[in-house]
Amino acid sequence: MPAIFIAVSIFYLVGYGVESTRDFNRGGLFELYPQQKIHLMSTHHYTLKITWTGNTGEGTSAYRSYERAHTIQISGKPDLFGSSDPSFRGDKSRHNPEDLLLAALSSCHMMSFLHVCVTEKIVVTAYEDHATAEMQVNADGSGRFTSVTLNPVVTVAVAEMGENLNAFHHRASTLCFIANSVNFPVVHNATFKIE
Repeated sequence: MPAIFIAVSIFYLVGYGVESTRDFNRGGLFELYPQQKIHLMSTHHYTLKITWTGNTGEGTSAYRSYERAHTIQISGKPDLFGSSDPSFRGDKSRHNPEDLLLAALSSCHMMSFLHVCVTEKIVVTAYEDHATAEMQVNADGSGRFTSVTLNPVVTVAVAEMGENLNAFHHRASTLCFIANSVNFPVVHNATFKIE
């Protein structure tokens, strides 16, 4: 292949991006979607500030002397008020890290799934998920998530659109940034209904 063609091809891919690698493999250079501005490879950065607000006057002088309350601040967004799981002396009215990890997995899968549907011209009109997670706590106080199960219920415009939804959920699982970042299984039990 001439070097100039390779150079032009790389320039096109980097400069305009594609909706997914599947678009490139299926349609070649001339069926890409430059309007999406999604690059084949890029690096994104995220920042936040967390402040512990649970000092009741004695600091961490004893296990029961302090609260687990904290505030998570992300520029331009509402504050999140956090604590630990109530099993570990947390405030049940506040978000805990376990809740937020489960929420991140569920919402990332949903957005990946909706992206797959739009590229396949599947019209989704509603989506909800009742996700669950299991966490193992060891005798030494350490612990880890052992599994997450997503239970998405998808509403589609016509019955025929629901035929391949399980395959689309599987593809969404391979795309989800958060699922790709954890070391435990994330499975889905998907169902659909007609609008």
